[in-house]
Amino acid sequence: MTIHPPKIELFDVAAMTNTDPKGFVRAVDQYRLADFGLYMARPVDGHPEISYFRSWLLPRFGLRVSRWGAHPGASFDHDFYVDVVDVEPGPVWRTTDLYLDILVRTGQHQKLLDTDETLAALAAGLIDQAAAERAFRRAFEAVDGIAAAHHDVDAWLAGQGIPLTWQSP
Repeated sequence: MTIHPPKIELFDVAAMTNTDPKGFVRAVDQYRLADFGLYMARPVDGHPEISYFRSWLLPRFGLRVSRWGAHPGASFDHDFYVDVVDVEPGPVWRTTDLYLDILVRTGQHQKLLDTDETLAALAAGLIDQAAAERAFRRAFEAVDGIAAAHHDVDAWLAGQGIPLTWQSP
């Protein structure tokens, strides 16, 4: 396995841009600041399946919770894509991906992905022990919470005082 350094993404609210991990600056349709996090909505250019991206950055949980819009004819086996990240709020918000992801099909199931990547990044010195421990703790807390809420991300977070709202793409 070839392991990459943690992906860093920037969210510039004033400029209405999102700089993706490859350094491409993308126009954002909407940012919305809440006391618990930052919402972003933007189109996705050049992806064969994903047409639109909606995400909440949640510093308290160290998560980025996303819902994807699909191009006609494409579909996903999940409703939510949850990235385990370090979130740094500010005039320009910043996330550092900690490799672990959770795919959730509301009311049905969830899958924790990329444990191998997290361990490989730790072994390669791309993240330290504290970051790996943070990533696994956050992922396990999210998996447990989502499962207890009958595999419903919105219900789990609402029960934690975080009422997410989603705009249609």
